[in-house]
Amino acid sequence: MRQSQSVLYFIIFISVLFSYLNLPSDLKFSRKVMGKEFSFTLPRPRVNFKIGNWPSDPELNFKKGLDLQGGMQVTLLANMDRIDKGQRQTALDSVSSVISRRVDLYGVSEASVKTSLINDQYRLVVELPGIDKPQEALSLIGQTASLSFATPLYQTNPASPSAEPTLVDFIPSDLTGNDLSSAAVTFETDDRQPAVSLKFKDSGRDKFAKLTKAFLGKPIAILLDQSILSAPTVQSEITTGDAIITGKFTIDEAKFLATQLNAGALPVPIEILSQKNISATLGDASLNQSLMAGGIGLAIVIVFMCLYYGWMGFISVLGLLIYGLITATIYRLIPVTLTLPGIAGFILSVGMAVDSNILIFERYREEVRTGRSHPVALELSFGRAWNSIKDANLATVITGLILFNPLDWSFLNTSGAVRGFALTLLLGILISLFTGIVVTRTLLRFFYKGAKQ
Repeated sequence: MRQSQSVLYFIIFISVLFSYLNLPSDLKFSRKVMGKEFSFTLPRPRVNFKIGNWPSDPELNFKKGLDLQGGMQVTLLANMDRIDKGQRQTALDSVSSVISRRVDLYGVSEASVKTSLINDQYRLVVELPGIDKPQEALSLIGQTASLSFATPLYQTNPASPSAEPTLVDFIPSDLTGNDLSSAAVTFETDDRQPAVSLKFKDSGRDKFAKLTKAFLGKPIAILLDQSILSAPTVQSEITTGDAIITGKFTIDEAKFLATQLNAGALPVPIEILSQKNISATLGDASLNQSLMAGGIGLAIVIVFMCLYYGWMGFISVLGLLIYGLITATIYRLIPVTLTLPGIAGFILSVGMAVDSNILIFERYREEVRTGRSHPVALELSFGRAWNSIKDANLATVITGLILFNPLDWSFLNTSGAVRGFALTLLLGILISLFTGIVVTRTLLRFFYKGAKQ
């Protein structure tokens, strides 16, 4: 009994906490008491945490997908005819990295760039929510990456000729990405720390040797699309065509720099296969219609559960409300990108949560009809209904994993819309198992004393 009380207190705690986290906005209260006006603001909390490369939104806003927020989706085809087969995936990843960088510089928030391989076609799907100049964005992301090496330009202060010259700019040289063979992460350094190795072609070996000889002890900038990627200082003259960029890199930083360099070393022409524009008004209308349909369906379910199962049904509705709070909080914290298929997956998971309650309640009625007391019937109903609930949900989880395709297998689905549906469905099922077996069971133990009472 004491353990059940602890679980009940925990349920109350998370219900209050998650209700607070799901406040719609900063709430302002103002009221006059005995002629004096009292006002205060209850701010919605800001939560800022990061797990690896997985940050949360400090404002705890729902992250809307392209079909709800509006914007543009572009499918690009990467022309790999001039790229060796062994380097095509590396080249595709480099193109994806360059396009992501361009999108960030353009100022588009919440953009996504995904790669896929369909029938030997290397494709990229770029989603740009909230874009208002589609042609300008298309011209930006459709360009082939341009890599060049630039030499430093120094300027002497006329007022102080003896002072050290000041670095004022970098001037592009004749050494370009066409002269670079490849870049890769390496640990072959004195301190065994992550670094980036460069291998030049025969056409670039002599050019690079001249640069390192002329600018020994000075920085040489590496430019991608006219922006500085890195400006390493030349430590010695390099005549072999093999160089290493060292620094206090993390593994992720070294990988990122190598990917960016490969984008210029393996230039891939980009073609636009398709373009789809979605207006924000259409997205709002679709969201409102989906929420209306879901609200009507949920209301019908609540009325049915309360009328058919009475007090047990009402307690199960409380469990569904807690399920909704937990789900909404997880959507905000991860955050989950909400799309119309994703909302459909959530509504389907609600239906499965209700189905689990119905299996338990019908089993409870059967146990009561056999003459068992209320406490015994309640515990037996949960235990004996668990096998059916487990099998049904396990089959759906397996289907959801196949649709979500977490390992990116090319023979399975790679569509973002289908994955959004699968993700919300999987999360909903896992959360519904917790609320059905733990939350609803605990509430029934404390607040339902049998039909006769």
